[in-house]
Amino acid sequence: MKKKISVNQHLHMKNKNLYLRELHKLEVEKAKIAKLIVKCRIKENLNQSQLANRIGVTQQQISKIENGEFSSISTIEKVLLALGYYLDIKPVRLPVKIATKLQIA
Repeated sequence: MKKKISVNQHLHMKNKNLYLRELHKLEVEKAKIAKLIVKCRIKENLNQSQLANRIGVTQQQISKIENGEFSSISTIEKVLLALGYYLDIKPVRLPVKIATKLQIA
């Protein structure tokens, strides 16, 4: 029988895995972008369909983006531009210690 662990214990164990930690950071950033998009869309008094029509995508795509489900930078750029923002992307080198452990140094 497997030993039961708390959610905090599980997250602590996952956090020890450097690759998963970096993926988690990426998901946190995606969630921040999604939250900003929702906030701006509402501030502009737009529904998802209206925003979608502005940039030529479907309402379903806007819904997915607002739920943090996106992988296309160009679509996010279009959404942000329609709301008066732009996307500033820059590569950031991992610390050598982490890169080495991930075997990508």
